[in-house]
Amino acid sequence: MWRVLFPVILLWSCNRNPGTITPQVKPLMEAVYASGFVVSEQEYQVFSQADGTLAEIVVPAGEVIKKGAPILKVRSVQTSARYAQARETYRQALKNKEPVLAELTATLRSARTKAQFDSTNLVRYTSLLKSNATSRIEYDKAELQYKNSQNDYAAIQNRLAKTRTDLEAAIQNAYNQLLIAEEESGNYIVRSDIDGVVLNITKEPGELIRRSEVIAVVGKPGNFYLKLTVDELDVQRVKAGQTALIKIDALSGDVLKGKVIKVYPLVDTRQQSLRVDVAFDAKPAGLVSGLAAEVNLVIQQKEKTLVIPKQFLLPGDSLWVLQDGSRRKVKVIRGIETLDEVEITSGLSAESMLIQKP
Repeated sequence: MWRVLFPVILLWSCNRNPGTITPQVKPLMEAVYASGFVVSEQEYQVFSQADGTLAEIVVPAGEVIKKGAPILKVRSVQTSARYAQARETYRQALKNKEPVLAELTATLRSARTKAQFDSTNLVRYTSLLKSNATSRIEYDKAELQYKNSQNDYAAIQNRLAKTRTDLEAAIQNAYNQLLIAEEESGNYIVRSDIDGVVLNITKEPGELIRRSEVIAVVGKPGNFYLKLTVDELDVQRVKAGQTALIKIDALSGDVLKGKVIKVYPLVDTRQQSLRVDVAFDAKPAGLVSGLAAEVNLVIQQKEKTLVIPKQFLLPGDSLWVLQDGSRRKVKVIRGIETLDEVEITSGLSAESMLIQKP
């Protein structure tokens, strides 16, 4: 996409014959127009991972921040309630373990004592039966009592083991839920991903925060570059290493120089543009993130070449010239083109008299 970024006053030599001009020998540059903004190194937008209200700005805009340090804190009644509930559930799970196990352990001791007693009693009845000192019915009762007490003891043992396993599982589950709640709570402390400076905070304490909203900008303002967009029609013409002529109106207005450092391989289909990054050859004073910039990315240039106005060029790359007092159509070969001018590499001389399209 062509656009005149740095205006030049063009003076064309006119002859005494009205409607004729002669070509000019002059510098000519072919460039692609790009626009964008100054950004700082590693600059990124900060989003909250959860909804809430801004409770506290820990590091205000303009202050240095370390990687991992909190930028701001977000408050959410719902998340705070979930965390409190998870913490109480875990506390109750720990608290309930010992009394339940103590009660079952006491029951197991009683069952063991009863089983031991019934075992001794069965031995006694066995001796009595052998000496015909008791009846078979009494012996059978003692044997049944012994078997029942043994079964009860085994059942309570199993119940104690299962209860211990269930209680430990409940404690572990409650602990996991507490960790999840703590992590959710941690999402409400927004931290920096880099060592840098908080460039901007978009919210004030008490304001509502949504996950989709930018709440801060962090970067390294010591190093700046240009984040530009180029029309998709010029994608194939832009390459890393090309010279960039930069104009930032907010500064002195002088033309600055830079280099294309990266051409991104994906076209933004919404804006039909491509992202290009440009580094400054020398960092100008007064740079701040967010300044608007217009840039010419130099495709090719010549210091001295034959140039004519583009409107004189006919379809098929031919021109009308005045030769020996008569009008003739000549074939030419063109080179570099701009919005208004075109280089002629063959077919004309600097003395040729061009006629406007009849």
